Amino acid sequence: MKIALIGYGKMGKTIEEIAISRNHEITEKIDTFIGLPGSFDSKGFAEADVVIEFTAPGAAYANYMECFKRNKKVVSGTTGWLDRMPEIEKMCQNDGKTFFYSSNFSLGVNIFFEVNRQLARLMNKFDAYSVSMTETHHIHKLDAPSGTAISIAQGIAENMDRINGWTLAPESAEGKVQITAYREGEVPGIHTVRYDSEADYIEIKHSANSRRGFALGVVLAAEYTNGHRGLLGMKDMLGF
Repeated sequence: MKIALIGYGKMGKTIEEIAISRNHEITEKIDTFIGLPGSFDSKGFAEADVVIEFTAPGAAYANYMECFKRNKKVVSGTTGWLDRMPEIEKMCQNDGKTFFYSSNFSLGVNIFFEVNRQLARLMNKFDAYSVSMTETHHIHKLDAPSGTAISIAQGIAENMDRINGWTLAPESAEGKVQITAYREGEVPGIHTVRYDSEADYIEIKHSANSRRGFALGVVLAAEYTNGHRGLLGMKDMLGF
């Protein structure tokens, strides 16, 4: 499979390493948030079967549009732009575009998502427990809370009658999961969900050891996307 990369920081370099180890070819690398002039029109970009995009919230949507203009399938993990997701969904449904999105490509995190949803269903019966979250990432991460934390909170809200959204600490509100976000050093990512009552607490936690788990998931997603069409996600790939 031939892959073009948009975003060539630490994550992009790790994706490249794993893709090559799986016998894929990187045909183009665009090392800016919006692309060097002409990069999207290069021979290497034209040859790509799938484009992998990891940049920044302010650049992601424009990058997707450049890819769609050239009928490229896109895999993206950039967070902080999801207010425009309905537009992407329409393009996939009406214009034949293909877009694979996940707030987190780690296989372990996606198993964690499922555990989180199941725990929320169980805790829906027990009003004595309040639910909160913490997330910690490296100091270079621009958005807070993380897209992964938002996905976790959405999983809780979908399965608990008393929860209908989230807030970012220090703000708090009844019926919202309060998320506390920390930015420390080079931490790849830690997410914790906690249910507290006067009697005890229940806690589930996922900690990433490195970027390699995320990068492997991205390459697997690109392999999946190469053979599928439409709006795709980790649930499709993993069969959850």
